[in-house]
Amino acid sequence: MKSVDLKRMTCGALAAGFVAMAGVALAEPSHGISMYGEPALPADFTHLPYANPDAPKGGRIVIGEGGSFDSLNPHIGKGRVPWMLRIYGYESLMGRNWDEPFTLYGLLAETIETGPNREWVEFVIRPEAKFADGSPVTVEDVIWSHEILGAEGSHGRYASTYAQVEKVEKTGDRSVRFTFNSDNRELALVIGLRPIMKKAQWDGVDFAQSGLDVNPITTAAYQIDDFEAGRFMSLKRNPDYWGNDLPLRKGLGNLDEIRFDYYADGSAMFEAFKAGEFNTFREGNTAKWDTQYDFERVTNGEVVKSVIPHKRPSGITGFAMNTRLPQFADWRVRQAMIEAFNYEFINDKINGGSRSRITSYFSNSVLAMNDGPATDEVKALLQPFAADLTPDAFDDYDLPISNGNARDRNQLRAALDLLEQAGWNVEDGKLVNADGEQFAFELILKIGANEHQTITDIYVPVLEQLGMDVTVTTLDDAQYRERTDAFDFGMSYYRRSLSLSPGNELTGYWGGDSANTNGSRNAMGVVSPAVDAMIGEILTAETQDGFKDAARALDRVMTTGRYVIPFWFDDVARIAHVKELHKPEYYPMYGDYVFYQPDVWWYQED
Repeated sequence: MKSVDLKRMTCGALAAGFVAMAGVALAEPSHGISMYGEPALPADFTHLPYANPDAPKGGRIVIGEGGSFDSLNPHIGKGRVPWMLRIYGYESLMGRNWDEPFTLYGLLAETIETGPNREWVEFVIRPEAKFADGSPVTVEDVIWSHEILGAEGSHGRYASTYAQVEKVEKTGDRSVRFTFNSDNRELALVIGLRPIMKKAQWDGVDFAQSGLDVNPITTAAYQIDDFEAGRFMSLKRNPDYWGNDLPLRKGLGNLDEIRFDYYADGSAMFEAFKAGEFNTFREGNTAKWDTQYDFERVTNGEVVKSVIPHKRPSGITGFAMNTRLPQFADWRVRQAMIEAFNYEFINDKINGGSRSRITSYFSNSVLAMNDGPATDEVKALLQPFAADLTPDAFDDYDLPISNGNARDRNQLRAALDLLEQAGWNVEDGKLVNADGEQFAFELILKIGANEHQTITDIYVPVLEQLGMDVTVTTLDDAQYRERTDAFDFGMSYYRRSLSLSPGNELTGYWGGDSANTNGSRNAMGVVSPAVDAMIGEILTAETQDGFKDAARALDRVMTTGRYVIPFWFDDVARIAHVKELHKPEYYPMYGDYVFYQPDVWWYQED
């Protein structure tokens, strides 16, 4: 699954025999389901561990947003939709506990049942589950929702899942079964997370073309109350929400109103927050957090600064090198590009040295490759592909560390040595190959990506000092998307978030078949039998330990492949908010993720 991002850390590893028994147990209705092993919370749990069941109801939260919107339907490819509608505006048959890995508990469904090999999944809908207009959620609503999401015009993520459904059938007044046509253990969980909509509301309406004309009637605690495109979106809590006493929702959805005000740019938004026009602000710039939050509302105690840790994977953020080009086909060249990137100096100039370095794709989490040589378990997984891996794939791999000065000659020498080994030599100040061709490439950036431009301004002169010819091109959003979709670049900014429950999405990220599929997320052009095999191991693992070993092996292959020059990430969230907004003292492993504020917070005056 995607980065909505989920934790397995609270679950212990299970022996193979126990797993086999767990598979049989899931052939009977259960209150929850886990990708590996069994759910951590018992059938009689009263509330989620990070929720405050005694939180008062009331108050409002006002959040600043950038951009605009022209649609209220987050399930189709057409239009711009407020991101919060998918998160807070819809419910699914199952819901997550964000304090354990990919594990789901009944939301609209009271039970879930699967076949012994998860070749089918069956849900029984709760009799109390209702839409906001008071009408019950029916099997027909569930079947129609899946059919329309799998149809042309919906997001591809829905269609690709539905293509793996052989049939859907009503098996009782409140029960529905999905039978699959592929061997994919994750499908039972993915199906449980699809949004459920009211079929009758869409009779005679073109779902794929809907915009601002249809205000959806859903089952969620919040409904759209009022909006004006480009200005605001207001969600109001339904006082008659059917799930108020459900353990999965107890202590959540505490605020009467969630309002989003739209601003033209980030600077205007920050000034509006300082002036009190909205009451919470999530800060992504650590230097700004340390130096610019001394305005009056902070010093007089009206605004509180909260730091919330997490254990989510760092994901990968940095400059991706296009290995489809001959310049970047050799791993030694890619390592030379990493050597030339003076991380310590750049991090200090931009962040005051305060942000954490990305050391691997799953760093900061239990799925990260271990320090030092590969473990025996990871070695066993990778050994069949040893000939296709970099020479140090099984060894201790660390990123280079500079002396922190603007020019580190040791790193430059290391870069030149690697380039020479790869067949590039400096002649008359130019880095050339045996045919006398200069090492040249184009680095593309988005217009307005100021931080990326600053990094480029520091980095490119170092590459030019090595004798490279680097063209930096800034493009508007449409041009940038067109170029990156066609892989028409030498280097580009790349960001890929990862969760604690990676799954089928990895094939689209780095699977070999995606390397030459225009528009895929495989910007680097990764084609690796080891990567494909490790993704397969992740998808078919039946134990916690097996899953972790496969993820760590994938992390090791991708990291030692040197496809991206890594930047930094935040292992905490920084939120400034009015003192009347409160949160529980216990933080889930996912920390402040998309659900956390405002769903877990409450409003209470002193």
